[in-house]
Amino acid sequence: MKSVMITFDQAFYERIIETLDRMNCRGFTYWQQVQGRGSKTGEPHYGSHAWPSMCSAIMTVVDDAKVDPLLEVLHAMDQETEMLGLRAFVWNVEKTI
Repeated sequence: MKSVMITFDQAFYERIIETLDRMNCRGFTYWQQVQGRGSKTGEPHYGSHAWPSMCSAIMTVVDDAKVDPLLEVLHAMDQETEMLGLRAFVWNVEKTI
């Protein structure tokens, strides 16, 4: 099992949920408003007057076989509108209860 943390501009929310549904990635945790900025490009997401956009985050735990197909879809989504910002990070899941 792998944990996939997806951080994204709020504009991506519905598309990401649809992607998770289509790929049968049922369980996830969603944080509606998080702040941050990309490490290389893109606009900061601070929710301030200067940087008004906000980002969100979703963490899902999926079978190993679903990771690469999910990352491919997310990467294609990011490439369509790179300035919005979308990143995904993968960690090993050691145990679940």
